[in-house]
Amino acid sequence: MTLALAGPMDWSPVRISLETSVTATLITLAIGLAAAAWRERRRGPAAAVVDGVFLLPLVLPPTVVGFLLLLLFGRNGPLGKFLLHFGANVVFSWPATVIAAAVVSFPLMYLTARAALEQVDSRFLEAARTLGASEWRVFREVALPLAWPGVLAGTILSFARALGEFGATLMLAGNIPGRTATIPIAIYFAVESDDMNRAFAWCAIDVIISLVLLAGLYHWTRAQGRARWMRR
Repeated sequence: MTLALAGPMDWSPVRISLETSVTATLITLAIGLAAAAWRERRRGPAAAVVDGVFLLPLVLPPTVVGFLLLLLFGRNGPLGKFLLHFGANVVFSWPATVIAAAVVSFPLMYLTARAALEQVDSRFLEAARTLGASEWRVFREVALPLAWPGVLAGTILSFARALGEFGATLMLAGNIPGRTATIPIAIYFAVESDDMNRAFAWCAIDVIISLVLLAGLYHWTRAQGRARWMRR
Protein backbone atom coordinates (compact mmCIF):
# COMPACT_ATOMS: atom_id res chain seq x y z
CA MET A 1 0.00 0.00 0.00
CA THR A 2 1.33 3.44 -0.94
CA LEU A 3 0.54 6.66 0.87
CA ALA A 4 -0.43 9.60 -1.32
CA LEU A 5 0.35 12.71 0.74
CA ALA A 6 -1.38 16.00 0.04
CA GLY A 7 1.99 17.80 -0.02
CA PRO A 8 5.69 17.32 0.68
CA MET A 9 6.56 15.74 4.03
CA ASP A 10 7.89 18.21 6.60
CA TRP A 11 10.23 16.26 8.86
CA SER A 12 10.65 19.01 11.46
CA PRO A 13 8.15 17.38 13.89
CA VAL A 14 10.54 14.42 14.22
CA ARG A 15 13.45 16.71 15.06
CA ILE A 16 11.37 18.82 17.45
CA SER A 17 9.94 15.74 19.19
CA LEU A 18 13.33 14.11 19.66
CA GLU A 19 15.01 17.32 20.85
CA THR A 20 12.13 18.04 23.20
CA SER A 21 11.99 14.50 24.58
CA VAL A 22 15.75 14.25 25.16
CA THR A 23 15.90 17.64 26.90
CA ALA A 24 12.80 16.95 29.00
CA THR A 25 14.11 13.51 29.97
CA LEU A 26 17.44 14.92 31.15
CA ILE A 27 15.53 17.47 33.26
CA THR A 28 13.20 14.88 34.76
CA LEU A 29 16.13 12.53 35.42
CA ALA A 30 17.93 15.15 37.51
CA ILE A 31 14.86 16.50 39.31
CA GLY A 32 13.19 13.09 39.65
CA LEU A 33 16.28 11.54 41.23
CA ALA A 34 16.66 14.44 43.65
CA ALA A 35 12.97 14.31 44.59
CA ALA A 36 13.02 10.52 45.01
CA ALA A 37 16.16 10.66 47.18
CA TRP A 38 14.60 13.38 49.35
CA ARG A 39 11.28 11.54 49.65
CA GLU A 40 12.92 8.21 50.47
CA ARG A 41 14.25 9.71 53.72
CA ARG A 42 10.96 11.36 54.71
CA ARG A 43 7.91 9.95 56.45
CA GLY A 44 4.65 11.40 57.72
CA PRO A 45 1.63 13.35 56.42
CA ALA A 46 3.71 16.14 54.88
CA ALA A 47 5.61 13.64 52.74
CA ALA A 48 2.31 12.12 51.59
CA VAL A 49 1.11 15.58 50.52
CA VAL A 50 4.33 16.08 48.56
CA ASP A 51 3.73 12.70 46.91
CA GLY A 52 0.30 13.88 45.83
CA VAL A 53 1.69 17.05 44.30
CA PHE A 54 4.43 15.17 42.45
CA LEU A 55 1.96 12.65 41.03
CA LEU A 56 -0.74 15.13 40.00
CA PRO A 57 0.39 15.31 36.34
CA LEU A 58 -0.09 11.54 36.16
CA VAL A 59 -3.79 11.66 37.07
CA LEU A 60 -4.88 15.04 35.70
CA PRO A 61 -5.93 15.31 32.03
CA PRO A 62 -3.06 16.75 29.96
CA THR A 63 -5.21 19.72 28.94
CA VAL A 64 -5.71 20.59 32.62
CA VAL A 65 -1.94 20.36 33.17
CA GLY A 66 -1.43 22.57 30.13
CA PHE A 67 -3.95 25.12 31.37
CA LEU A 68 -2.28 25.29 34.79
CA LEU A 69 1.11 25.75 33.12
CA LEU A 70 -0.40 28.49 30.98
CA LEU A 71 -1.60 30.24 34.13
CA LEU A 72 1.91 29.98 35.60
CA PHE A 73 3.94 30.94 32.54
CA GLY A 74 1.51 33.30 30.79
CA ARG A 75 2.23 37.02 30.67
CA ASN A 76 0.00 37.57 33.71
CA GLY A 77 1.20 34.47 35.58
CA PRO A 78 3.71 34.65 38.44
CA LEU A 79 6.49 32.85 36.58
CA GLY A 80 5.61 34.55 33.30
CA LYS A 81 5.89 38.03 34.82
CA PHE A 82 9.19 37.10 36.46
CA LEU A 83 10.66 35.83 33.19
CA LEU A 84 9.47 38.91 31.30
CA HIS A 85 11.82 41.00 33.45
CA PHE A 86 14.64 39.16 31.67
CA GLY A 87 13.02 39.48 28.25
CA ALA A 88 11.96 35.84 28.13
CA ASN A 89 8.51 34.74 27.00
CA VAL A 90 8.01 31.00 27.44
CA VAL A 91 4.50 30.59 26.02
CA PHE A 92 4.33 29.49 22.36
CA SER A 93 8.05 28.75 22.14
CA TRP A 94 10.23 25.64 21.99
CA PRO A 95 11.08 25.84 25.73
CA ALA A 96 7.32 25.56 26.34
CA THR A 97 7.30 22.15 24.64
CA VAL A 98 10.15 21.06 26.94
CA ILE A 99 8.38 22.31 30.06
CA ALA A 100 5.12 20.57 29.12
CA ALA A 101 6.89 17.29 28.30
CA ALA A 102 9.00 17.43 31.47
CA VAL A 103 6.00 18.07 33.72
CA VAL A 104 3.86 15.22 32.34
CA SER A 105 6.76 12.73 32.31
CA PHE A 106 8.13 13.65 35.74
CA PRO A 107 5.79 11.35 37.76
CA LEU A 108 7.04 8.26 35.89
CA MET A 109 10.65 9.16 36.63
CA TYR A 110 9.85 9.97 40.25
CA LEU A 111 7.89 6.76 40.87
CA THR A 112 10.44 4.42 39.30
CA ALA A 113 13.42 6.16 40.90
CA ARG A 114 11.78 6.10 44.32
CA ALA A 115 10.86 2.41 43.96
CA ALA A 116 14.41 1.59 42.86
CA LEU A 117 15.95 3.47 45.78
CA GLU A 118 13.61 1.77 48.24
CA GLN A 119 14.81 -1.63 46.99
CA VAL A 120 18.43 -0.86 47.94
CA ASP A 121 19.51 -2.83 51.01
CA SER A 122 19.77 -0.30 53.83
CA ARG A 123 22.67 -2.27 55.35
CA PHE A 124 24.95 -1.10 52.53
CA LEU A 125 23.96 2.50 53.14
CA GLU A 126 24.48 2.23 56.89
CA ALA A 127 27.88 0.60 56.37
CA ALA A 128 28.96 3.50 54.17
CA ARG A 129 27.74 6.03 56.75
CA THR A 130 29.58 4.15 59.50
CA LEU A 131 32.79 4.50 57.49
CA GLY A 132 32.31 8.26 57.49
CA ALA A 133 30.84 8.83 54.02
CA SER A 134 28.65 11.91 53.60
CA GLU A 135 25.02 11.55 52.55
CA TRP A 136 25.85 12.82 49.06
CA ARG A 137 28.67 10.27 48.72
CA VAL A 138 26.46 7.47 50.03
CA PHE A 139 23.84 8.37 47.42
CA ARG A 140 26.31 8.81 44.55
CA GLU A 141 28.59 5.82 45.18
CA VAL A 142 26.29 3.28 46.87
CA ALA A 143 22.57 3.91 46.42
CA LEU A 144 22.60 5.15 42.82
CA PRO A 145 24.73 2.33 41.32
CA LEU A 146 22.53 -0.27 43.04
CA ALA A 147 19.32 1.46 41.93
CA TRP A 148 20.55 2.31 38.44
CA PRO A 149 18.65 -0.46 36.53
CA GLY A 150 15.33 0.88 37.83
CA VAL A 151 16.39 4.47 37.24
CA LEU A 152 17.32 3.66 33.65
CA ALA A 153 13.96 1.98 33.09
CA GLY A 154 12.23 5.09 34.44
CA THR A 155 14.34 7.25 32.14
CA ILE A 156 13.24 5.29 29.07
CA LEU A 157 9.59 5.37 30.14
CA SER A 158 9.83 9.11 30.77
CA PHE A 159 11.31 9.63 27.31
CA ALA A 160 8.48 7.64 25.73
CA ARG A 161 5.90 9.66 27.68
CA ALA A 162 7.53 12.94 26.66
CA LEU A 163 7.59 11.79 23.04
CA GLY A 164 3.83 11.17 23.08
CA GLU A 165 2.81 14.34 24.94
CA PHE A 166 0.04 16.29 23.19
CA GLY A 167 -2.53 18.10 25.35
CA ALA A 168 -0.27 20.12 27.63
CA THR A 169 2.09 20.93 24.73
CA LEU A 170 -0.74 22.24 22.56
CA MET A 171 -2.05 24.41 25.41
CA LEU A 172 1.32 25.90 26.36
CA ALA A 173 3.34 25.83 23.12
CA GLY A 174 0.69 25.80 20.40
CA ASN A 175 1.22 24.57 16.86
CA ILE A 176 4.03 26.56 15.25
CA PRO A 177 5.53 24.64 12.29
CA GLY A 178 9.27 24.22 12.66
CA ARG A 179 9.24 25.41 16.30
CA THR A 180 6.65 23.70 18.49
CA ALA A 181 4.85 21.24 16.17
CA THR A 182 5.74 17.82 17.60
CA ILE A 183 4.68 14.48 16.10
CA PRO A 184 1.43 14.17 18.15
CA ILE A 185 0.47 17.73 17.19
CA ALA A 186 1.29 17.00 13.55
CA ILE A 187 -1.01 13.95 13.73
CA TYR A 188 -3.85 15.98 15.22
CA PHE A 189 -3.71 18.74 12.63
CA ALA A 190 -3.29 16.26 9.78
CA VAL A 191 -6.56 14.65 10.87
CA GLU A 192 -8.16 18.09 11.23
CA SER A 193 -7.23 18.88 7.62
CA ASP A 194 -8.53 15.46 6.49
CA ASP A 195 -5.04 14.35 5.40
CA MET A 196 -5.41 10.83 6.76
CA ASN A 197 -2.42 9.45 4.90
CA ARG A 198 -0.12 12.02 6.50
CA ALA A 199 -1.65 11.29 9.90
CA PHE A 200 -1.06 7.58 9.33
CA ALA A 201 2.57 8.23 8.34
CA TRP A 202 3.20 10.25 11.51
CA CYS A 203 1.51 7.55 13.61
CA ALA A 204 3.74 4.90 12.06
CA ILE A 205 6.86 6.94 12.82
CA ASP A 206 5.76 7.45 16.43
CA VAL A 207 4.95 3.76 16.87
CA ILE A 208 8.33 2.72 15.42
CA ILE A 209 10.26 5.02 17.76
CA SER A 210 8.26 3.79 20.78
CA LEU A 211 8.70 0.12 19.84
CA VAL A 212 12.45 0.58 19.44
CA LEU A 213 12.59 2.12 22.92
CA LEU A 214 10.51 -0.64 24.50
CA ALA A 215 12.45 -3.38 22.69
CA GLY A 216 15.71 -1.84 23.90
CA LEU A 217 14.39 -1.76 27.47
CA TYR A 218 13.19 -5.37 27.23
CA HIS A 219 16.50 -6.73 25.92
CA TRP A 220 18.48 -4.67 28.41
CA THR A 221 16.47 -5.97 31.39
CA ARG A 222 16.84 -9.56 30.11
CA ALA A 223 20.59 -9.06 29.77
CA GLN A 224 20.76 -7.66 33.31
CA GLY A 225 18.78 -10.63 34.61
CA ARG A 226 21.13 -13.12 32.91
CA ALA A 227 24.16 -11.26 34.26
CA ARG A 228 22.78 -11.43 37.81
CA TRP A 229 22.02 -15.13 37.41
CA MET A 230 25.56 -15.85 36.16
CA ARG A 231 27.09 -14.05 39.17
CA ARG A 232 25.26 -16.33 41.62
